[in-house]
Amino acid sequence: MIELVQTNWPLLVAALVIGLLVAWWLFVALRRTKVETTRTDVLDEGADAAARNQALIDAPPASAVPTGLAGTAIPATVAARQVAGAPVGTSAPAATDGDDLTRMKGVGPKLAMTLRGMGITTFAQIAAWTDADVARIDGQLGRFAGRIERDDWRTQARYLADNDEAGFRAKFGAV
Repeated sequence: MIELVQTNWPLLVAALVIGLLVAWWLFVALRRTKVETTRTDVLDEGADAAARNQALIDAPPASAVPTGLAGTAIPATVAARQVAGAPVGTSAPAATDGDDLTRMKGVGPKLAMTLRGMGITTFAQIAAWTDADVARIDGQLGRFAGRIERDDWRTQARYLADNDEAGFRAKFGAV
């Protein structure tokens, strides 16, 4: 047997190489899935880079699109006025109107600006929120979601709306 292997070793090596190539072709090359689409999009590779980037910047997050009763999208300014409790026909308040929302624990300048953009400008508005209001507004806060309940904004807002500095300090610490 050893003599047979010694005389025919080149043929055995060639057979082994051919066997490995056939196995690779069967297990790898034939298993590739090709996806072909005829639909084009701004985000496809053929689009201009600036157009792709602008499309990503302009796209609102899914949670930021409020819906009406029939499930249709309503303009954000109208939704913000409805949440704030102001009549829909009124204009949005200026940045200087209302209370300093950053006095509440957990509300920094960026979050205060986000709330002002939604038409929420006073502690009285926040104190009057129902559970449904909290759920709706929390869905629009993006990366700040969950802060309303975690930091107990409604209780903080009640103290601050009533100008109860002592009660606020006793429960939440210094203003």
